[in-house]
Amino acid sequence: MIMDAIARGAAYAALHPGFAKAFAFLREKDLAALPDGRYELDGDRVYVLVMTVDGRGKADAKFEAHRRYIDIQAVVSGDEVMGWSPIAACREPLPFDAAKDVGFYSDTPASWVIVPVGSFAVFFPEDVHAPLAGSGKVKKAVVKIAV
Repeated sequence: MIMDAIARGAAYAALHPGFAKAFAFLREKDLAALPDGRYELDGDRVYVLVMTVDGRGKADAKFEAHRRYIDIQAVVSGDEVMGWSPIAACREPLPFDAAKDVGFYSDTPASWVIVPVGSFAVFFPEDVHAPLAGSGKVKKAVVKIAV
């Protein structure tokens, strides 16, 4: 997991070929004005899901991991809290849905972090994460990058 300000995203471009496009989109677009929906940057290899959703609180946040995609979750507005654990520490997986590239876990996150507006968190396939653990409306842009 990585957390930083969107303005510093270019510092991570060398980590993966799709990161440069992802962080350019997050820096250059007026994310607050973008309607909810899917924005393709490189077909299914790099795309962005803009969403406005209600926070679920820590007790109801879904603890999830992906195998085919890295998530860059950028907070546009609202109070976002995310849980995290390394996948190696999780012992209670539920069946993985390969078609949706998501597996859920009954484990409890090892840590919780507040992700402020204008910041992002990167979750690799080795990171189990629980987004939307805050409260109230949250607008975010989730970049999906094929590994």
